[in-house]
Amino acid sequence: MLTTDSLPVLDLRAAADPATAQEFRDMLREATHDYGFFYLVGHGIDPALTERIIAVSREFFALPEADKLEIENVTSPHFRGYTRVGGERTQGQVDWREQIDIGPERPAVPAGPDVPDYWILQGPNLWPTALPEVRETLEEWNATLAELSTRLLAEWAESLGQPRDVFDATFADAPATLTKIVRYPGRVEGGTAQGVGWHNDSGVLTLLLVEPGKRGLQVERHGQPMDAPPLEGALIVNIGEMLEWATDGYLKATNHRVLAPEPGTDRISVPYFHNPALDAVFPRLTLPAELAAQAPGVTLDEANPILGVYGENALKSRLRAHPDVVAAHHPHLA
Repeated sequence: MLTTDSLPVLDLRAAADPATAQEFRDMLREATHDYGFFYLVGHGIDPALTERIIAVSREFFALPEADKLEIENVTSPHFRGYTRVGGERTQGQVDWREQIDIGPERPAVPAGPDVPDYWILQGPNLWPTALPEVRETLEEWNATLAELSTRLLAEWAESLGQPRDVFDATFADAPATLTKIVRYPGRVEGGTAQGVGWHNDSGVLTLLLVEPGKRGLQVERHGQPMDAPPLEGALIVNIGEMLEWATDGYLKATNHRVLAPEPGTDRISVPYFHNPALDAVFPRLTLPAELAAQAPGVTLDEANPILGVYGENALKSRLRAHPDVVAAHHPHLA
């Protein structure tokens, strides 16, 4: 395992070679037990695709305000579409970013007395008519990262002493993946330094593409913020609360934040969240004894409990982050 001044660096090509596959799995397990984050190289994604996703993101955010607000998320009961700067909150504080939220393209689930509230998260996306390239590029990106995430989860399963397919059933029927295209504008005088505040991710794992040369991501390490700048050709990978749940805390969903960029600059990032089906109950694994002995239990936080049904875990996060969408479409959940 290579290391930098911050996060470990893992090369996925090692997993394909029988001579180094077990070493890769050991490093994967240790990196996520210790840090919860790592840089992934050797992932095989065409650099032209990563360049295109950054370029189309910049094209969208450069559109006239009216074109962006055409798909504003307050018009979507499913929390999809465009969020203007200041329209999202973390830990109750305003985040200094604008973004598009894109999930699987599926029909909405009609509400009913026996329909869990989390089904409001399923529904159609909002796509900008002024820039159809957004949909084309994002659908290719999502398919690519879903395949990569499935491969990574199989390696994680083996590293934890489990069958390679132990997580597959929770993703087989309508996985609730999510992609955000995010722009962090530069700070303004008297404004917040919070690009996005300290938080954990509610899903299984996150694969993050950051515009080259753009700093700002920080990971909590021994109670202190540690810088995690982009590494050329790498994705930044972190685990979410579902893997903490599955391993009884052996793997931890690590706190992280993004600082708003310096005045006069900005930053593009594209996080992909690999999540199971909304109604999936994520498995609790029986770890090998030597790993179980290092599992302190799932984080107990009354304000943010980790729930085993993925949709329940995801919904509490969305309700906190987008109170305007809740007020417009789901006031009974406020």
